[in-house]
This record gives sequence, C-alpha cells and structure tokens, in this order.
Amino acid sequence: MNAVERLAETLRREGYDSRLRVNEPLACHTSFCIGGPADLFLEVKEQKELIQCVRLAWQMGVPVLILGGGTNILVADRGVRGLVLVNKCSHLSIAPDGTLHVEAGKPLAELARWCVAEGWAGLQWAVGIPGTVGGAVVGNAGAYGGYMSDVVRSVKLLLPSGEVREVGAEALAFGYRTSALKRQSGQPRRAVVLETTLALQRGDREALAREAERVTALRTQRTPQGPCAGSMFKRTLQYPAGFLIEQAGLKGCCIGGAQVSPKHANFFMNVGGATAADVRALMEKVQREVWLAFAQHLEPEVELVGDWEAEPFETVYTLGEAGSEGEKRRLR
Repeated sequence: MNAVERLAETLRREGYDSRLRVNEPLACHTSFCIGGPADLFLEVKEQKELIQCVRLAWQMGVPVLILGGGTNILVADRGVRGLVLVNKCSHLSIAPDGTLHVEAGKPLAELARWCVAEGWAGLQWAVGIPGTVGGAVVGNAGAYGGYMSDVVRSVKLLLPSGEVREVGAEALAFGYRTSALKRQSGQPRRAVVLETTLALQRGDREALAREAERVTALRTQRTPQGPCAGSMFKRTLQYPAGFLIEQAGLKGCCIGGAQVSPKHANFFMNVGGATAADVRALMEKVQREVWLAFAQHLEPEVELVGDWEAEPFETVYTLGEAGSEGEKRRLR
C-alpha cells in the first residue's frame, strides 16, 4: 500500500468516506474546464476539517493542493498527484469598527457584494472577481485601483510545520499580483490560508452600489465570457500584457482548442476541447512573439499546477534573441 492509499484509508476512518473521491477529473472544478484527475479529492466546509486533512497528508508524505474557486490556475492533463482539497470554509463576522474576519473559502465577489449591501467600503472593486478570499490574498488580487493589500491586516495560516499562526500583513510581502505565499509555489509544502482579517470603513450604501454597478458594467464590457483562467500574464513595468499581445498581432491566435481571446488579448479561452498542453504551448508562443517584437518578457499570472511531463514552466530569453531596434515593431 503506497502513501496515497494509506491516506485514503485514514481519511475514510476519520469519517470522510462519503465525500472522498478517487481519480476525480479536475476539469470539472476549474474555470478553464481543463485538468486531469486528482489521486484523491475532498471538499471541506469546516476549518477544523481543512487543518486535519492537510496535517494527515503532510504526516504521510502526500502532497496537498488547495483549490478555492479553481480560477487563475492551469491543471496539467496528467492531473495532480496526492490530495486536492476544495476549501468551502466561508464563515464571517464583522465588528462595529469594520474589522472583518472571513474564512478563506468565501467567494470574493460574494463577499464584496455583501459588504456593499451592508454599507462597508473597501471591496467594491471586487464585485466581479471570481475565486475565493484565500486565493485573492495569495495573489494580491486587484481591479480598478483596489487591491487586497489595501484592506488585509492579518492572515491566519496553517504553516508547513503544522502550526497554526496569525501573521500581520507586513509578513505577506505583497507585490503586484503576488505575495510571500505565492512565492512558495513549487515547494513541497506551502502555507495554507485559513482566515483573513480585513479593515473596512463605513460608506454610503447608495454610493457603494453605484460604484459596484460601474465596475460590473466595465467588467462585462471588457472581459470575455467563457472558460478561461482570468488574466494570463502580469503587466510589464511599462505596458499591460494584453496591449503587447494585441500589438504583436496575436489576438485570435489558436493552438488546438486554446485561443487568445479576440475581445481581450490577455485572456486565453478554452473554445472547445482545449488541453493544458494546448494552453501551455500558446503561452510559450505568445511569450516568444512578444519578446521578439518588443523585447518585453511576459510573466505568467496563472499558476501551472499538477503533473507536467516537462520541466516546470519557465521561458527565459536573452537579449540577443530579440530583433534589433530597427527591426522591432513600434508600439502605438
């Protein structure tokens, strides 16, 4: 009996038998509708369950992947080895001064709409953002001038040591679409976000509702509809990624069932039957074409997870591979 089988047996003994799934297709649980099977798959709704399952897996040497809304990730066609936990923990409480405690599995857009309806300002920019609070903290999600780092005050974590600890926002070292937590990508054990504390302010309900409507209208106008993972690349120091991709003439470009959206070039769409390999190949093509045209490196915002046949995704070009200044296309 291998480690995964021992973990499955232990989880069944602990009362998870009716919820535990074996070889669950992750395409059913990601916004891209792409991804092979997870060895073990389990949804948890209570924080104590999340902590117990992660600790058991770590004790047995089984890797763990935490899923929230299944956004901002690309799961390998060969799936994920070990245990995949879907965090559905979503309890929240708010104090009169606007201190909000919310579990990491709460959908961010749902939380933002609740805050607007209750007259709390600070998250109105997030009313249309998919994914969960935990994922938003890890990736420092943001839109229309607002960022999670603006409101996060502390985070309760399950550390790789198995200890539960609350840390202040300064320990998260937030950056553009990143944090100290996201920089743990690729490590055998990553800290798990259990809960976060946000600092909100009282606001005018009607004004907040109007702002939420404005943000929603903008997202509807600009964001493609259909299976995707959100923004594929981070903006560079000088330019938005979508602008560079469009200027390179790559809107609508396809590899297999993966397409650069004709509506917004930084969204890659699953237009039917796309594989993770299709998307990865399209990412590499776009990176290379943008580099050769403008000497601008596009860094992925979407995280590649699971059992990839090749080495982890990383494209690095040297300056010598880019065209000369005279050959580069002019950015308009």
